[in-house]
Amino acid sequence: MFSFFKKIIRPATPAPSPAPAARPELPPLDGATEQPIAAAPIPAPAAAPATAPANAAGSLIGSALVTPIDISQAIAQVVAPERQRWVSKLQDGLRKTGSSISTVFTGSRIDDQLYEDLETALLMADTGVNATAHLLDEVKRRVSSGGMTHPVAVKNALVEAIAELLKPLEQPLVIGQYQPTVIMVTGVNGAGKTTSIGKLTAHLANEGASVLLAAADTFRAAAREQLSVWADRNTVEIVSQEGGDPAAVSFDAVSAGKARGKDVVLVDTAGRLPTQLHLMEELRKIKRVVQKADATAPHEVLLVIDGNTGQNALAQVKSFDEALQLTGLIVTKLDGTAKGGVLAAIALWSRERAKTSPQLRPVPVYFIGVGEKLEDLETFSAREFAQALLA
Repeated sequence: MFSFFKKIIRPATPAPSPAPAARPELPPLDGATEQPIAAAPIPAPAAAPATAPANAAGSLIGSALVTPIDISQAIAQVVAPERQRWVSKLQDGLRKTGSSISTVFTGSRIDDQLYEDLETALLMADTGVNATAHLLDEVKRRVSSGGMTHPVAVKNALVEAIAELLKPLEQPLVIGQYQPTVIMVTGVNGAGKTTSIGKLTAHLANEGASVLLAAADTFRAAAREQLSVWADRNTVEIVSQEGGDPAAVSFDAVSAGKARGKDVVLVDTAGRLPTQLHLMEELRKIKRVVQKADATAPHEVLLVIDGNTGQNALAQVKSFDEALQLTGLIVTKLDGTAKGGVLAAIALWSRERAKTSPQLRPVPVYFIGVGEKLEDLETFSAREFAQALLA
């Protein structure tokens, strides 16, 4: 299993967690129940080498190191065939788009027609007008400066341009800077939000992190049961209630996570369309109430988007960011009819967003998914994605 997170190792004897904050005035929690599940003991990982290389990545959680460890970059240490199987699945998911773009480069000369065909292919791949114009300009610049004369070289230039544009989205998810690290997850119904939370829980648990789930999606009847299945499967605790106020569940979960010394609290919020203003206000309320339980939280606000929704995915990112100030994305379902080019549009928007304020940074894509299995959720690599898109 690949390592997924950047872990900041705490001292062996951390200071005791502060007492839970007083609970704010909220609707009564009739029927609220907390369902603890005894966590199975986690064996201590092997100690890290005493003299690790300066740029070593992917060190195991639980080592004696006291500096941040970039675990998301552990792909350099992963057995090549395992990672290649993942990349192959990604290529298969993006094959339709890749074939459409690659046909542009089957000619024998670089001319205006090639660039017109490339523009059309990029637009058809959901890249969007602005990102398409950016990529075309960048490809032409590379072709001119490199003295390229064959269309295959233009394809290589496009791969490099896409990888460069997507590179700022390639960031590790940091766990351990706060205890607990509170991660609020949202998205529209059907995007794969609860399933992605379950997969993240499994990966976190496999890395040795203690996780508490908050079933704050109280609007969808099956959401609580679905999350409970993942909690059972991963032997982690869950705070939930049948009906009631999702902000109250979130508050209880964060307070419990602090009191019990959990590493991560994952808050599953109700899926909703960004046009449903009253429901978007409910998300803002959850965020405000979480901050009452922990003034520094939530430390991550993740949006799960369906890779098949094209430019609508960019609209969702903009709307949820306006409401919640997103810190990361999970892109799912890149295994069917997904065109993939929307990531270029998101990258360009994210870069322009970061220019508007020194406090803002590009919104990274922490993970991408190509199927329903646990191993089908992986860390995002800009170069791998660019190569898969044009494979």
